[in-house]
Amino acid sequence: MPNALVTIDTIADRALAVAHEKLQFIGTVNRDYDAEFGRAGKKAGDTIRIRNPNQYTRRQGSRVLNTQAQAETTQDLVVSTQDGVDMEWNGAEMTLSLDEYTKRYISPAMDVIVSGIESDFLQAMTKATANTVGTKGTVPGASTTTVLGDARAMLNMNLAPKGNRSAQIDSTTMASLGNAVRGFYEDRAQIKEAMREGFISRHSGFDWYENERILTLANSDDVTANTNADALVTDGGSSIAVSEDLAQAKQVVGSVFTVAGVYACHAETKAPYAHLQQFTITATGAVSATVTPTIYLTGAKKNVGSATGADLAITAFNEAAMTFIGAASASVKYGLLYDKDAFTFATADLPIMKTGECVRKQHDGLSLRLWRSGDIVNDRELLRIDILYGWLAMRPAHAVRMILN
Repeated sequence: MPNALVTIDTIADRALAVAHEKLQFIGTVNRDYDAEFGRAGKKAGDTIRIRNPNQYTRRQGSRVLNTQAQAETTQDLVVSTQDGVDMEWNGAEMTLSLDEYTKRYISPAMDVIVSGIESDFLQAMTKATANTVGTKGTVPGASTTTVLGDARAMLNMNLAPKGNRSAQIDSTTMASLGNAVRGFYEDRAQIKEAMREGFISRHSGFDWYENERILTLANSDDVTANTNADALVTDGGSSIAVSEDLAQAKQVVGSVFTVAGVYACHAETKAPYAHLQQFTITATGAVSATVTPTIYLTGAKKNVGSATGADLAITAFNEAAMTFIGAASASVKYGLLYDKDAFTFATADLPIMKTGECVRKQHDGLSLRLWRSGDIVNDRELLRIDILYGWLAMRPAHAVRMILN
């Protein structure tokens, strides 16, 4: 195909096709909100509010009406990050066919864009996930699949739907799991996923992907701490005071810990589970660390309790031992297993520019803008590829980390 037919539209179509095949993580999460940002008039930095599911308490053993006020809450999905790749070539290099054009320029450019965004997104969502299974120092391998069952059980206990679950682990761990998952099979409904880069197969209720962009988190040199005050803990708050034992410089975003005596409970029945509630640090502070999940001590949203299921008072967080995953200065490698709606990724339509050739294309929840122009003085052609995007951990309780090392 002569270069005369390599239009900006054909380049854009080819770029989208290349990107779609490489969306190992983005391609498996919720992208329902892309349409919201594609409406006319939407601009960079726009925010939409995502309504959280309502939660209620049960009227038990009584015929008497006991109405509950609606307490709807929302989360903000902000699309404000713009990434891209810029390139140039001279007139002599513009005689390429579309296939050669794609091989030499478009594929490498999309590799860089997609890989970078996927890495940032996957690692951010892993850090936002508190649920964790596995043991540091024990590599999931051919001798046991217990950790896979633990991951599935953790999602079930947090009421994650079972129909659209995926797993992202590195290829070394996938190789180690080889014998243990000899039952991998090709579900006909999943054949279409074979074209997505990294897809292996389906097992234990998950679509499995090899992904080298998974999170390796380094602990600080101090992971010994107690909660040092209960005054900053509130029903519906996200702060835990730790500063007397763990200075801000020693707090690591993404670190997972438990608090002695603070147990997880069933989201609906409020019955206690046998394991302590896990928290992850989302922001460090001079006095307190910001954590997820938010702490709910009572009511319809209650997510912590005593070992017997009794409501906790804030005094339960006074001088209680904190136990972190991994030793001081240790690096912990995490896979991520999740329901599709645990996370969302959205792109927005960038404006079409008036100079040069500028097109915008959308496919399967991904919006790209390509802008091409010439430099008559230096006999060069310039091309920039841009994407405007944002993400959100909508339901992090519907995801679980798996310790891989």
